[in-house]
Amino acid sequence: ILAQDALAQTFGRLKKLHVAPMAAAAATKRIMSVTKNAASRLGDLMARRKDASTIGVRIGLRQRGCNGMSYTMDYTDKVNKFDEVVETDQGIKVVVDSKAVMFLIGTEMDFVSNEVGNEFVFNNPNKKSECGCGQSFNV
Repeated sequence: ILAQDALAQTFGRLKKLHVAPMAAAAATKRIMSVTKNAASRLGDLMARRKDASTIGVRIGLRQRGCNGMSYTMDYTDKVNKFDEVVETDQGIKVVVDSKAVMFLIGTEMDFVSNEVGNEFVFNNPNKKSECGCGQSFNV
């Protein structure tokens, strides 16, 4: 009985130390992240949007470009079954299309401004290659 009590206590400690933090981390894990610059720009765009039914922006992928896939981004008024929603600290909703989720895991969405122009940039750790202009990629 003493051995069973010791085993139960050890299991209880392990459960508190390892299982709870892992479950909490899994619950807060996001498919992709959105930088403050990107969230700020999305907020500006959403503020200018006249359609009250718009809930955020939808990120997806299309088969096109010289290297396979390119990103798509458009306003959205709904979340479809199996879509993932990433909400920024500023309250902006980024809806990741269900067909794009597996290709965007771990991606960071940023907005950059330089002497050439302004654009949203996707830093995708899953890409194996991209074209010279950076508009399409391959996984």
